[in-house]
Amino acid sequence: QVQLVESGGGSVQAGASLTLSCATSGRDFSYNAMAWFRQASGKEREFVAAIDWNVQSTHYSESVRGRFIIARENGKKMLYLQMNDLQPEDTAVYFCAGRRGALYHSGATFDYWGQGTQVTVSS
Repeated sequence: QVQLVESGGGSVQAGASLTLSCATSGRDFSYNAMAWFRQASGKEREFVAAIDWNVQSTHYSESVRGRFIIARENGKKMLYLQMNDLQPEDTAVYFCAGRRGALYHSGATFDYWGQGTQVTVSS
């Protein structure tokens, strides 16, 4: 019943921007932390960004800090990832995730996952 559906992925050239969206349903995530993860081919899943129930509390991996912005609109049950200045190393399947806890911390477990959306960046 709980669904997280990502959209907005695609193929772009280095330097371009994309905004990913995650539509949630079946659960009210208003008091839960949300996050984006990514997994490149042949590599482990990697944390990208998270946002606490307090929308002003955000967290980013060092690789995307300053380039990506995570945001949420709880009233619309939506999570977003604005990706700027994309680079080939950003190529991966991006996953939307939610947890029952209100705050994010390194190593936090996430309980709900989307199916992912592919982002491909060409040099």
